Amino acid sequence: MNQPPTRPAAADIAGIAAVAEAYLRGVYEGDSAALAALFAPEAQVYGDIDGQPYFKTIAAYLAGVASRASPQSLGEPYRMRVLSVDSMGSIATVRLHSPMLGFNYHLYLTLRLADGAWRIVNKTFAHLTS
Repeated sequence: MNQPPTRPAAADIAGIAAVAEAYLRGVYEGDSAALAALFAPEAQVYGDIDGQPYFKTIAAYLAGVASRASPQSLGEPYRMRVLSVDSMGSIATVRLHSPMLGFNYHLYLTLRLADGAWRIVNKTFAHLTS
């Protein structure tokens, strides 16, 4: 018999949200080392920018973050935010809004709980013009 999913513990939601907030702060500050600590080594990044597909391994994504000017260094205001958190067992999704560098990114992070820590295993995003 199937059992209904259990409601995630407040500590899980808080831990997931903390990873998401740290992700946004790392992107804003351009801190690739802080971001690397949040991602699983096998994580991948998929997206859509102006209708063009985007794919990078996490290593290539972090190299790009390290090589570009950060929104903070450009004097952009911090407008990034977590929109929602959903968790079921050892997996979670977080929906974020990250307007920066002339883009209007909406994204999802998929996280997995392993060895007592939540790590990002996948990032998907789209740049929306409206």
